Amino acid sequence: MTILTRKLGQTGLEVSAIGLGCWAIGGPFLLRGMQDGWGAVDDDESARAINRAVDLGITLFDTADVYGTGRSERVLGRALGNRRDAVVIATKFGYTYDEARKEITGTDTSAAYVQRACEASLARLGTDYIDLYQMHVGDVDTAAAEDVFAALESLVDKGMIRSYGWSTDDQERARRLAGQRGAAAVQFAINVLSDAPGMIEVCEETGLAGLARSPLAMGLLTGKFTAESRLPADDVRASGHSWVSYFRDGRPDQDSLDRLVAIREILTSGGRSLAQGALAWILARGDQMIPIPGFKSIAQVEENAAALDHGPLAPAQMGEIDALLAR
Repeated sequence: MTILTRKLGQTGLEVSAIGLGCWAIGGPFLLRGMQDGWGAVDDDESARAINRAVDLGITLFDTADVYGTGRSERVLGRALGNRRDAVVIATKFGYTYDEARKEITGTDTSAAYVQRACEASLARLGTDYIDLYQMHVGDVDTAAAEDVFAALESLVDKGMIRSYGWSTDDQERARRLAGQRGAAAVQFAINVLSDAPGMIEVCEETGLAGLARSPLAMGLLTGKFTAESRLPADDVRASGHSWVSYFRDGRPDQDSLDRLVAIREILTSGGRSLAQGALAWILARGDQMIPIPGFKSIAQVEENAAALDHGPLAPAQMGEIDALLAR
């Protein structure tokens, strides 16, 4: 079977067209006293799921030092073991945290911190290089970002990282990133219910890869939720964070559910599951786009990876979805 692949910017690296996001496998941790994790996790199941993903041709794993305050990186590094060179590891820096309290404490993007954070991530991941090192703080002003880029170029020169990126939804910041020598990717929120045409345009014009964050709308696009669904308090979707979309205090957003009903038939065409259709929509948004759905189990990995077999939605289907969603 030929696995659908995508180029990771101008790095020369080729990755599976669908990667996996490793936020959920970090387990519980706090932001401003509110839960920022996705509930309890089993590290052994996480490791088995990671290896199953590699078996199925998934070669891109996206994590961050702050996910579970170090736990996600450790689990990923332990799971990959001697398979590390067969995959591309993307991680992030910029949030400070207290590992003992499992809590985010603030942000730091100073050159000295970038170096320290990279060294710590390398140790947790059990590797001597990171393929894609991303600034996690999305609203750093562009002047300050220049100093961060200089620090990242230094890490490239030292061989500690192969390329770098930025997790930001801002087009101007993405364009500023694209002008840097070692820049490879921008990570931003996009899914079939919430398009980001401006960010895609930046990727097309600059050659940056687009890592699609929240491609399944925090799980809403899996079809598992109804208006009666309630998520537990230890889930970020029930935490009360103002930036959590598609859920409010653990309840699915009714408007989002209604819009999903309107496009369900198209997304599930060709034998796709709803989640596979949502991933196919992102694959059809451009050759630079790489969705990175999260996972906590082998079953979720298998469903996400199988979306590669179906490939992108057809142009006519994409047009029909735009018409149904009135955009």
